[in-house]
Amino acid sequence: MTDPRREALQAWGRECLEELLGRDIGNNHLEVVSGDASFRRYFRMRLPAQIIQASALPGIADSYILVDAPPEKEDCQRFARVADALREAGLFAPVIHDVDYHLGFMLLQDFGDTLYLPGLLQTQVDNDSQRADRFYAQAIDALLDLQAQGNPDNFPAYDQALLHTEITLFDDWFCQQFLGLQLDTSAWTLLERTYAFLEESALEQTIVCVHRDYHSRNLMVREENENQPPGVVDFQDAVAGPYTYDLVSLLRDCYIVWPEPQVQQWALSYLEKAKSRGIVPDSYEAEDFLRDFDLMGLQRHLKVLGIFCRLYLRDGKPRYLEDLPRVMDYVLRVADKYSELQEFAQWFRACLIPLALQKLAETARETAKETPKENSKEATT
Repeated sequence: MTDPRREALQAWGRECLEELLGRDIGNNHLEVVSGDASFRRYFRMRLPAQIIQASALPGIADSYILVDAPPEKEDCQRFARVADALREAGLFAPVIHDVDYHLGFMLLQDFGDTLYLPGLLQTQVDNDSQRADRFYAQAIDALLDLQAQGNPDNFPAYDQALLHTEITLFDDWFCQQFLGLQLDTSAWTLLERTYAFLEESALEQTIVCVHRDYHSRNLMVREENENQPPGVVDFQDAVAGPYTYDLVSLLRDCYIVWPEPQVQQWALSYLEKAKSRGIVPDSYEAEDFLRDFDLMGLQRHLKVLGIFCRLYLRDGKPRYLEDLPRVMDYVLRVADKYSELQEFAQWFRACLIPLALQKLAETARETAKETPKENSKEATT
């Protein structure tokens, strides 16, 4: 099957690199790197060794990333603005070598393929706490750079309207569309009260630059030296918002779970550094900080339940359903801790968990039936 956008991207990327190097680079093909939860696609274009050796320009890499971001669905201008802002704040965000906003094509610096997630999972297998500590210390230090050196005025506000729009993905896509639950008046009243409580907590927090998806699948190990700060990707939705948002995204990651004492230890190490850099007042109590951290995480995880179900139902990406049990567990762990959330926790446990487990089991059986057919079809094309 032909892919006109991929073919156009390949031709455009070759033209950009030839202009950058000042020479013909041959008929280079694209390698698929990944898609993500958006409509963007990522490809790698490698340069022949002889081209690199013949180039007198400094800093020429052996490969580059080409991005297909359909302009009717993705905003390359925002992507470029945020990338520049992150680099100015001291983060290792990719350099954008060229961009065509009309076509929705970008030529980016290549960070390689080594995400944080596999390395962190391996530290759990190896019980290598020192390496895990190093990964998280580096990620927290980069986050502190963003918060201390970034300018929130460069980003749209993570205001009450946006917080509410996001958290209501939970009742729309998780409760109603995925679980098929008809919410009655008492359920709506409970949700409205819970949402208002979480939104108020978020809006009372110190405002900083927020990556908004700062976790192990969007942080990359620097392949030349894993002791350096991580490469940062998938940042185009950055906002000015609550200071705990990125930290809880990192430490209560939807793709990997750590023992709660370890999470708290990492979180408190952030707090001490944040105080020393003037991000939060030196008088800020650990108890208040951990409450901010918990409630911000609950808001995020309710939103994520909706997003993962939307990715499955609307975008045909069932793999995100595998992470729902982990996220549901995060929700209950936090909700159980606070008196203001006891009624919500009881409703979530009694009404939603059984439905969700049943639905996940049904979906897993359906996916298992469909997979052989898909494999068979692929084998014949």
